[in-house]
Formats: sequence, structure tokens, C-alpha cells
Amino acid sequence: MYDIIIIGGGIVGLATALNIQQKDPKLKILVLEKENEVAAHQTGHNSGVIHSGIYYKPGSLKARNCFNGYHKLLSFCREENIPFELCGKVIVATSREELPQLDTIYERGVQNGLTDLKRLNREELLEYEPHVNGIAGIHVPQTGIINYKKVAQKYAEKLIKGGAEIRFGSKVTHILPQRTHTEVITLQQTFTCKLMINCAGLYSDKVAKMTGQDPDLKIVPFRGEYYMLKPEKQYLVKNLIYPVPDPAFPFLGVHFTRMIEGGVEAGPNAVLAFRREGYKRLAINLPELIETLSWPGFRKVAGKYWRTGMGEMYRSFSKPAFTKALQKLMPEIQEQDLVPGGAGVRAQACDRSGGLLDDFLIRESKGVVNVCNAPSPAATSSLSIGETVADLALAQLK
Repeated sequence: MYDIIIIGGGIVGLATALNIQQKDPKLKILVLEKENEVAAHQTGHNSGVIHSGIYYKPGSLKARNCFNGYHKLLSFCREENIPFELCGKVIVATSREELPQLDTIYERGVQNGLTDLKRLNREELLEYEPHVNGIAGIHVPQTGIINYKKVAQKYAEKLIKGGAEIRFGSKVTHILPQRTHTEVITLQQTFTCKLMINCAGLYSDKVAKMTGQDPDLKIVPFRGEYYMLKPEKQYLVKNLIYPVPDPAFPFLGVHFTRMIEGGVEAGPNAVLAFRREGYKRLAINLPELIETLSWPGFRKVAGKYWRTGMGEMYRSFSKPAFTKALQKLMPEIQEQDLVPGGAGVRAQACDRSGGLLDDFLIRESKGVVNVCNAPSPAATSSLSIGETVADLALAQLK
């Protein structure tokens, strides 16, 4: 009998376990992870950006947890000697039509507690990024770079040192809530606990249904593909360069990111993945794809934004089209400057009415806490999300 079982060994699941352990070291905690290592999916495939919280609606879970999580993350990394760098970024408007949205982003940043934000005219923009194409911008000094897989590994190391268990290769197949406890059944064996926490990321909706909750949403997987700049062209990017995002989408658009361990990434796009862990273009899981396509909410999203979706898909298969999207920010970039990079899959919750959920979503019922939607900036926010979930869990146990 465990006090708490957490499903999912990504950065949010591990941060939740760590917060619980710190608040009550006597509790018996088990983390179940279906892969053979921590951070195997979203955590290990992201671009390693420490987000400042400038984009998010003031008062939202994203805004609050990103601001708090940012400071917790930096403190943790300093204590544990995990390399990071607060290099700053510029958000770039390339047309007059983008200026109102740029103003909105600036105001949100101020409301969310960011200091030393700087509005930039074209000349000032070029001082930060000499090769960028833009008419105005914002400099965000708080933004940084890091390797989140290393952060997650350190969370896991501290958990085990504190007496928690992490079981790998433990895919959960059924969850049976009982009157006094919950049975969590994996392919190998059955575990029991007083309280269960779902941090299953790309499968969080399926695990939530196993618990008896029906959050009435579907995780729709969006793949983000990257190119890397060839070494001889990396001088074009000093730090991080972002476009003004489309407010209709929870994605930030193709951008340039300097990596903590060297190199510069360009991307990502945002295309529908044909399986939940579909890191390759032609990776298909037919039942999962049918499930996505038949979801009423996804059909509404597709009906409304099919042109945008087709453009993203075209860029996925066409390097010249991907290059053209990057040239909007940096005209000097040429097709031959790019080599294929990695890809990640974002677990994006979509509700029945066709809304792509922009905020974190946590639902609880007796004996269960489900983290139903935790896309970017969940890695930056992990210790704050973990504290939020830990408080809910501990309140239930008491």
C-alpha cells in the first residue's frame, strides 16, 4: 500500500512527487513510468527554453505558475549546479498589423510581474539581433536556456534519495477505484494507494477516464519539427528570436533558439501527429489517428483553421517552404543553411466545442488528481505546478 502513486515520469510528475516528499517526507510515494527512463517524451523533446511568462493571460494558471515556477526553477538549478543561462530574447513584429498584438504582449508581461521589459524600435532591435528583420520588438531579459532532461533527472535522483520509488517499464492498463483505496494495474503487477495522481502527458485524457473522471476533452498530438543551423551560420543568431504569435493558436510560431549545449534550433512548425508519440512524419497509429479525427472538437478546429493546418503540413514536407517561414524573421537564412534537427510532440487538450485549451487544467475527485492539460510552459512551471498538485493531494489525504 502506497500513500500516493503518480502516473508519469515526465518533469511535471517528478516535480509533483518531489513537492509531496518535501512537504511530508514520511509518505510512501511511487512513480510509475512506462518507458525505461524519465523525461522520455515531452520533457526530453522540447527546445529547452526557460519561459518568462510574458504571453499568458494575467491571473491564469499558466501566468501564475510560470512566474512562480520560473523562480523556483532558477533556485533549484543554482542549488544543484544545473547549467542554465538567462540570455534574454526578442519578440519581433515584422509588419504594422502585428503592432497591436505586440503591445498586448508587453502589457501582459507587465501585469504578470516582469520587470525591465524593453520596447524596441528597428534600430534598437538590430542592436540585440543584427540580422533580424523587424520594425519593432520587445526585449525580454528573463528568458533563458536549459536542458530540461537534466532537470528531470535531478528531480528523480532527489526523489530516490528521499525514499520514493520510481518503477520503469510500468505501463498502466487499468485503474480500479475502491471505497478506501485505488488499485493501479500495470502490465507486470498491481499496486494499491490511498491517492493517485495522473501526470501522463500525451495520455492524460485516457488515464483520467480510467479513474472514472470524464474531463470531456481529447489530447490532440501536435508535432513540432526543427532544423538546426549549420555551424558556419550560427553567428546569425545571438540568443533567442521569436515572432509575434497568432492569438488564435496556443503555439508561438517558428523561431530561433540558441541551445545550452551549443547549436541553434530553427522551428518548430505545428502539424497534427498521426500518433500520440509520433516523432516521425509517417509514424501512424491508426486507432489513435481515428480517435483524433472523429473527436467533434478536432473536426471544428480543422474546419475553422484548415488553411493554417495545410500550410503547416506543407512546411513539414517542404524545406523551401520551411525556409521561407524562417526568412520572415531572418532574410539571410537560405535552404542550404539548415540541417534536419529533432522533433517533439505537444499534448494539446481540445474540448468538445473546438477550443484548444490555452490554460493548464487540473481536475480532482475522491482519491484522484488529474493533470489534464499541461503544455508549454509546463517545464518552466514544473515546481509550481507540482506544488499546486501536491497541495490538492495532501488536502485529500488529511
